[in-house]
Amino acid sequence: MSRRTAALAATLSAAGLVAAVLAVPPVAAAIRSGGPDVTAPTQDPPAEMLAALARDLKLTPAEARARLAREKEAAGVEATLRTRLGTGFAGAWFETGGTTLTVGVTDASNAALVRAAGASPKTVSRSLIQLDALKNRLDSRAGRAPKSVPGWYVDVATNTVTILTRPGAVEQAKAFATTSGLDASAVRFATSTEAPRPLIDVIGGNAYYIGSGTRCSIGFAVTGGFVTAGHCGQAGQTTTQPSGTVAGSSFPGNDYGWVRVAAGNTPRALVNRYPGTVPVAGATEAPVGSSVCRSGSTTGWRCGTILQKNASVTYPEGTITGLTRTNACAEPGDSGGSWITGDQAQGVTSGGSGNCTSGGVIYFQPLNEILGAYSLTLTVSGSTPPTTPPTTPPGGTTWQAGTTYAAGAVVTYGGQRYECWQSHTAQPGWEPPNVPALWRTL
Repeated sequence: MSRRTAALAATLSAAGLVAAVLAVPPVAAAIRSGGPDVTAPTQDPPAEMLAALARDLKLTPAEARARLAREKEAAGVEATLRTRLGTGFAGAWFETGGTTLTVGVTDASNAALVRAAGASPKTVSRSLIQLDALKNRLDSRAGRAPKSVPGWYVDVATNTVTILTRPGAVEQAKAFATTSGLDASAVRFATSTEAPRPLIDVIGGNAYYIGSGTRCSIGFAVTGGFVTAGHCGQAGQTTTQPSGTVAGSSFPGNDYGWVRVAAGNTPRALVNRYPGTVPVAGATEAPVGSSVCRSGSTTGWRCGTILQKNASVTYPEGTITGLTRTNACAEPGDSGGSWITGDQAQGVTSGGSGNCTSGGVIYFQPLNEILGAYSLTLTVSGSTPPTTPPTTPPGGTTWQAGTTYAAGAVVTYGGQRYECWQSHTAQPGWEPPNVPALWRTL
């Protein structure tokens, strides 16, 4: 794969980009031009996964198989266009019931580039970076949000920041938006009866126990341990089944953590499907509108769709930012478990509202942010990583080429801390000081 700096990619002309895309199929173009790697499907999804999708999304097994294939291709297209469009990228999503990926652009001249990649362009007013910046204003004032506002999120399909509000309390939500400095044209208000809470009572996925007996769930295996929800335990607490120590935890603000397991515990690239397992082959982020399945010991294997990304939600303990919002059901005890689309890991269960009888809204913490925050490597099928995590390179550097970083991830490089602006897979030459389009100094 050729090497290219993000700055160069961001400044290439639209005409040149269109020519590059037209020359080869979208996935091949992504690989040859230095975009994020996309792995072609190697086998059909497990029959049990197709059955769960068919059950929860009311599809036939054939429709479920076709949907997964479309979404796998769309994830690669989104990742490639995100890099190529740079600051003009405004998100990607499937319209309700649609089969074609829509990609938002702030410059109509980039429409041909999007079409050449196999997606449908939509010209909008605000880029994803601008929407994230607006939402960050709300996040910075989370402690002042009225109790009638259970959360907020970036909604790429409407090109707005959406604020959830209890019935009859929209004026309080509007006041919160105004005092946070958001222009009315950039905000949408949606009535919601959500009462989100951390799902901490029992476990989801495979069980592990924290401290004196609190149970939570394993999210995904990583080098030396596993990731999980941050609200499950604090750094330094011991765990059993498997035995280990909570090596990092962030909650509230974020809801992620990881456990370093003791010698003799072997990380596996598998997720419990209840019954059986599914493999984990990577962590390519699925677009809005994609199907997603969740593993949890209370309600088993459940599926739904990704509604929005970069959502903020207020639990009794405080506001959590950067979550993904879904309509896949969960119940207390599913907390911390795995979210996966096809064979691509997506995140770990944070919390939400509702149940698997009446339905609900559940949030998960995106996986790539956790990997970036702690410089972890996901355990994937076909690999056998060491049982202890790599040491931090000398010079106060945690950034590493080959790692996928999500927007909001924080790294150090040469002793300086940086925050990721745009999700990307790091490559040599893309060191944080060299690509201000991807990283900002903290």
